[in-house]
Amino acid sequence: MSLIQLKDVYKIYAEGQENQVNALDGVSLEINKGEFVAIIGTSGSGKSTMMNILGCLDVPTRGDYFLDGISIRERTQRELSEIRSRQIAFIFQGYNLIPSLNVWQNVALPMLYQKVPLAQRKARAMEALEKVDIASKAENRPTQLSGGQQQRVAIARAMAARSPILMADEPTGALDSKTGAQVLELMRQLNAEGTTVILITHDNGIAAQADRRVQVKDGHIVHDTLWDGVCVDWSARTARVAQ
Repeated sequence: MSLIQLKDVYKIYAEGQENQVNALDGVSLEINKGEFVAIIGTSGSGKSTMMNILGCLDVPTRGDYFLDGISIRERTQRELSEIRSRQIAFIFQGYNLIPSLNVWQNVALPMLYQKVPLAQRKARAMEALEKVDIASKAENRPTQLSGGQQQRVAIARAMAARSPILMADEPTGALDSKTGAQVLELMRQLNAEGTTVILITHDNGIAAQADRRVQVKDGHIVHDTLWDGVCVDWSARTARVAQ
């Protein structure tokens, strides 16, 4: 069974009105555990809407979404929040750090919702900060850090949560090329350790870091290819991922 299944999913805004927008227009997609997938598209293509649905931040207007075999479409906001806390870690372009918390407290925050004891939260936060080479800033506030350092904290937060899925929305967009490359390398390390990584980007060069590219345009998937240039055949892809 696939980890993620979208089946004929629509996301419609202002449905039935003159200004109706089909942000997703009958999208079907499967992602297996352990894949590193880039979802690529220009602004307005529907890629961010897809991320919101895949990340349980929103639900489809029509169609079905199954996450690890669980139907998502009819879930309440509270249920979606619980699913996110157990299943999904996020890295956002804007970092999404809380200014009133120091660095290790920001990293530990998702574990609070997972009801991890305080001592364990701090130990896991510090371990993750060590891995991204920013443990020396553990007591600093986010405003005392550079953009690259803040993104490292965001990655440490995702690592410490130990969620099976990592969703990264333009994670290098505000970074210089050197720091961006370091961020992508950390994501590859997480994937090598078994995390399913879904990278949202408009940049073909960034998407090339993934093993598979799903291109979205006008609410449709227009290409779904492995980076050897072969269009995905579901049976062949499953065999390759299993190797």
